Amino acid sequence: MILDDFVLIDDKGLYCKYGDFYLDPKLPAKNAVITHAHADHAISGNTDVYCTRATATVMQLRYERTAAKVFHIVPFNQPFTIGRVQITFIPAGHMLGSAQILMEYEGTRYLYTGDYKLQPDATCEPIEWVKTDVLITESTFADPAVIHPDPVEEIKKIVDIKINILLGAYGLGKSQRLINLITEHAPRKKILVHHKIMPINAIYENMGYRPGKYQVYGRKLMKVQDEFVYIVPPFTFDSYIRATGVKRLFASGWKNLQVNSQDTLFISDHVDWKDILETIARTQPKQVWTLHGDGRHLKNYFKDEIFVKILN
Repeated sequence: MILDDFVLIDDKGLYCKYGDFYLDPKLPAKNAVITHAHADHAISGNTDVYCTRATATVMQLRYERTAAKVFHIVPFNQPFTIGRVQITFIPAGHMLGSAQILMEYEGTRYLYTGDYKLQPDATCEPIEWVKTDVLITESTFADPAVIHPDPVEEIKKIVDIKINILLGAYGLGKSQRLINLITEHAPRKKILVHHKIMPINAIYENMGYRPGKYQVYGRKLMKVQDEFVYIVPPFTFDSYIRATGVKRLFASGWKNLQVNSQDTLFISDHVDWKDILETIARTQPKQVWTLHGDGRHLKNYFKDEIFVKILN
């Protein structure tokens, strides 16, 4: 039997009272089950954190002593229990270590996706599929009008840009994926990486996911026009708004983050409308609960075929 109150939203975030834990809490919690290490999902100050090794390693890099009082590091596909709920981490394909959270209680399965991605990505574990009774999916781009382009075709756009490129990207997950895409599909480009991104690259490499060919940025290098691509985090990108002699691009799935009307780089690490429909087809839920976006399009699309509940 599906419990309508299996997870509820309170001031700390998404709470499961049957196991007494939060999923990606927004405020410090006693028991926190973390899907991945992006800061909007993995905050500091939790007491007991349950996550994958990659997620814990990035959290420790970012937060040091305040990352958690205790980390419970669990491999993918190895069940464990909190309270009365059995939990299993399933690869989500969003970034290194990202996990879907499969929760089983009294014979019913609830799958919380967290952020996830279906597109191929050599810098993280590919998404895996499990059947579920309830799919709790992020719906950031759950709109029939949003279809993400092929990331390979997007990255090939930079091949014909002959001046140096200042490429803005989030330092964790997106930057490593961009390094890999440029190395593979724009091999003439020489990749420079901001020093803030280097420790994250080191984590990826230590876990067997070398992004590609790159070197740390040096000020003298960008003064030469040699088809450099300098990958920088958002705060640095914004500070270089008056940079001359470079093409400014920001790699994102969001239209408002594209900085040139003539040159866009739409590379998203989230699912689009077609991806969500494929996820529902593969997981075969009886109900779909939506988070982090607008679930109305899904509700209208499935009508009486699948019950859709909007949690946020």
